[in-house]
Amino acid sequence: MAIVVNKLIPEFEANATGGVKVSNTSHLGKVLVLYFYPKDNTPGCTTEAMQFRDKYKDFVKAGATVFGVSRDNMKSHDEFKAKLELPFELIADTEEKMCHMFGVVKNKIMYGKKVKGIERSTFLIGADGTLQQEWRGLKVPGHVDEVLAAVKEINTTV
Repeated sequence: MAIVVNKLIPEFEANATGGVKVSNTSHLGKVLVLYFYPKDNTPGCTTEAMQFRDKYKDFVKAGATVFGVSRDNMKSHDEFKAKLELPFELIADTEEKMCHMFGVVKNKIMYGKKVKGIERSTFLIGADGTLQQEWRGLKVPGHVDEVLAAVKEINTTV
């Protein structure tokens, strides 16, 4: 089932670092930011994670919970989280269930070969569980500020 803006997100369940279980209902009542990224410890993903880290207190103050999502396993996530001192949890979507549900698995060309990769994307889910906004195929510079502004806008109109 595809996700659609202004519709409830479909059922899902996932494991995150810190022993946290995340599902479509686990964070009802809070705004949820899910940012999908290709791979731990790569330049763009490291920059993006650090930008979410640096603005994390602002997200919390605005009433949002942030999760990073990639296909990396829990060990990789634990190391990435510790290395960058990330204050939020990372979801290990090793079976690509969430990646497919959110439609972020894309064919990419890497070193002249077709590969399946993750398109850098962020999804903003409202406190009622509906998808409020999505950013797909985004560029890292300025993105975190844009998401934070959208979170603040949601929480001032509620």
